Amino acid sequence: MSTHFFTGLLAGLVFTVAIGAQNAFVLRQGIRHEHVLPIALICSLADLVLIAAGIGGIGLVLQRHPELFTLACHAGAVFLLATGLFSARRACAGREAVIGGGRHLSRSSAILSCLGFTFLNPHVYLDTVIMLGTLGNQHGPQGRWIFAAGAVTASVVWFFSLAYGAGRLAPLFRRPTAWRLLDAAIALTMFLLAVGLLGAGDALRA
Repeated sequence: MSTHFFTGLLAGLVFTVAIGAQNAFVLRQGIRHEHVLPIALICSLADLVLIAAGIGGIGLVLQRHPELFTLACHAGAVFLLATGLFSARRACAGREAVIGGGRHLSRSSAILSCLGFTFLNPHVYLDTVIMLGTLGNQHGPQGRWIFAAGAVTASVVWFFSLAYGAGRLAPLFRRPTAWRLLDAAIALTMFLLAVGLLGAGDALRA
């Protein structure tokens, strides 16, 4: 296979594996064995669409109109702060509230939550549309789509591995303390990402 594909595969892993709101949600649902297949599919298909959009030129549009990205950063920060507060609340809850990691999500609720973590998070657009789109377009008219195929392959491998591999941690999370620690880590991650988004939005506006 061409170097374009392997370059895309490596770049896709670099940007997809990074800890973020989407990965935290996939991890949590994987541990609980809840709606794993649709969540992994949604994340993979979303990356396919966004990477294709970036390769197709939407990333250049966002670069030329930073005010759109600034608005998205502020909206995403609000979303992440709200999510972080819910996770912090679970981490501080009593024993009954944390056993099993909180309430179980219906399939529709899990899908809507996954879509929110995917499309309401500006980091996703920064990584897939702008960064991967910019890198991919350096490989020429034909090579860029081979690069895109490599990046999408990385996304599929990662999300399915994370979603199904997380189930192996289920025995550990039979203890309420483990859920509290996970929710505390997720809350901290959300708060840090929100602060980072606000900073990124202000920097672009300046």
